[in-house]
Amino acid sequence: MNTARRFRLAARRRPRLQGLSFNRLLPNILTMIGLCVGLNAIRLAFEGRWPAAVALIVVAAFIDGIDGRLARLLKATSRFGAEFDSLSDFVCFGVAPGLILYLWSLDGARGVGFIPCVLFAVCMALRLARFNAAIDIGPVVTAKGVMPPPPKPAYAQSFFTGVPAPAGAGLALFPVFASLSFQEWGMTGMAAFLRHPLFVALVLVLVAGLLVSTLPTWSFKNFKIPREAVLPLLLGAAAYAALLVTEPWAAIAAAGLIYVSLLPFSIRSYQRLKREAEEMRLPEPASGPEAEQG
Repeated sequence: MNTARRFRLAARRRPRLQGLSFNRLLPNILTMIGLCVGLNAIRLAFEGRWPAAVALIVVAAFIDGIDGRLARLLKATSRFGAEFDSLSDFVCFGVAPGLILYLWSLDGARGVGFIPCVLFAVCMALRLARFNAAIDIGPVVTAKGVMPPPPKPAYAQSFFTGVPAPAGAGLALFPVFASLSFQEWGMTGMAAFLRHPLFVALVLVLVAGLLVSTLPTWSFKNFKIPREAVLPLLLGAAAYAALLVTEPWAAIAAAGLIYVSLLPFSIRSYQRLKREAEEMRLPEPASGPEAEQG
């Protein structure tokens, strides 16, 4: 057997290259891009380029909204991806907004102004840790033995516990969005009020409380729209898109106000679904001769 023939046979027996497909890496690549976007937002804040800094936080929130859905669509979910996504969320939505607000306004309150930023970052970390802990719930040890973890009720699968990280970052940056909008309209007095350290600190503390709260908030994953509301919703979305193009800062600030106004409706919807589920589990009252004898 000549040398060329042996080489061809060895090449045929060579095992195929082992590794991950690009589809499984794509969600993690998007998460890494979102992390880089958040870090660049911090850099722009140090340079005083506030519109670009807050715009990058919005871009990071958009990337965070699609990387998880893309992972589920491509069946590329993994424990590494979940942990990486949480770390990226903490930097982009826990650290970056607080630093932006500190450099934009709270720096004028000296060291006291950094306290709300630290509180916000800590609450964001606790919120993300609680979310990861809910994923890791394992078997429960009882007197009867090891039991599987209780499944999440069906009515609760369409709700988050507390305000999610991207929404929390957007609400925290509401003073910046609104102030930029008023500046473009020439309303400098209102813009100065929104930039006051006391107002910014109050917003940060309130949003931090919403992050670690147990309020049920809509996740909009399994949200169903009634048929009669489809057309008004489409018209409203078109109007909002037009506002986003013409007045982007006002549109983003309005989105934060709309989200906050929806929280009471989300709580009422959760309580109604929970009450209906509990009523379905209750035993029906006995009727007939047996009930009379009892």
